[in-house]
Amino acid sequence: MRKFFKPLLVGATVAAFSMGVSTHALSAQTIKISHQFPGGTIDEGDFRDRLVRKFAAEVEKQTKGELKFEIFPASSLVKTRAQFAGLQKGSLDMTLYPLAYEGGKIPEVNITLMPGMVTSYEQGQRWKGAPIGKALEKKLEDNGVKIISWVWQAGGIAAKSKIVEPNDVKGVKIRGAGKNMDLMLKAAGGSITNIPSNEVYNAMQTGVLDAGVTSSTSIISFRLEEVGDHLTSARKNTFWFMFEPLLMAKSTFDRLTPAQQKIVMDVGASLEQFGIDESKKDDFKAAEIWEKAGKKVYDMDDAAFAKFRTVAKDSAWAQFAKDVDDGQKWIDMAVDVK
Repeated sequence: MRKFFKPLLVGATVAAFSMGVSTHALSAQTIKISHQFPGGTIDEGDFRDRLVRKFAAEVEKQTKGELKFEIFPASSLVKTRAQFAGLQKGSLDMTLYPLAYEGGKIPEVNITLMPGMVTSYEQGQRWKGAPIGKALEKKLEDNGVKIISWVWQAGGIAAKSKIVEPNDVKGVKIRGAGKNMDLMLKAAGGSITNIPSNEVYNAMQTGVLDAGVTSSTSIISFRLEEVGDHLTSARKNTFWFMFEPLLMAKSTFDRLTPAQQKIVMDVGASLEQFGIDESKKDDFKAAEIWEKAGKKVYDMDDAAFAKFRTVAKDSAWAQFAKDVDDGQKWIDMAVDVK
């Protein structure tokens, strides 16, 4: 039987050429990307969707069509919380994902939404080349997932009442987006509800939430000015910086050729400045949208930020150091990045 194998392959290749189909086309792979954010175009809409589309277009171009992409925004292919597990199982190829959502299963990743720890986009980006970044990459790869683009987002507080310092949180039904953020808000007296950002609008509309802490881009994309009256902007200070990287299933990455892997990583890195620039724009744009809608907008001053950071250190930071294996080491590595 084996003697017929090679002629059959040759015959298939000849047939492909005779029909005008190249062997290059036969070897093309389609990579599926799912994310929770609203869809748009490569030039318009939520920048996270745009980043995904820019990545897909450039990788397809540089691989000359060897890698093609299908993009599914708004959790239309995989539900929000199931996306990371999909990468681990190999049933999903890529996602742009708020990593702290996985803090219940991988406690170490809660460091990526530690209140008051990262204070600027540039500081967050410097994690990539520092020991904290290398430790994070290894932890994810050990769990079957590879970081392709490092994306950080600052966040504000969309609320029905004014929240600019810890005392304002008392008695408020609030969403923080991750375990450590929730610990700080609970320590400040808040009542915690943890849901994905694409569910905050309905929760505030129905009274399940009084306030939601989320990225400026989500505040814009999910039109939270329609359900809130007060915005604490991320323009000046914020205790909320979340790591929302572009991720690939390691099983998918390992199937790529070395040349394809290099292109994927190079294109991913090339889009990181785009992520920073667009995030910063959205910090200001969110405030402008709320002001135009006639809502109250506040900037957190240094004193208010310091109060939140003190609450965070006494609650979230301390609990992380206690509960997570080598938790204090992870905190020390993060704090070392200036």
